[in-house]
Amino acid sequence: MTGDQDRGGGQAGARVKDSRQDRLKLALRENLKRRKSQARGRDDAASSEAAHGSLDGGSLDDAGGNEPRR
Repeated sequence: MTGDQDRGGGQAGARVKDSRQDRLKLALRENLKRRKSQARGRDDAASSEAAHGSLDGGSLDDAGGNEPRR
């Protein structure tokens, strides 16, 4: 009798485990898609800035683009 209960519970536990793995797999896949999309967006923004010449080669600390005297 106890053997029958253990088998039934094991099958239910396996189904729960499988559904959990499926949900985790789906969540990971969606997360990867979102991260790839964000990375593409950053690459596109950086390449468009470089193409439009908004990067003048000056440092971020030097507003005039001139090199400080030493």
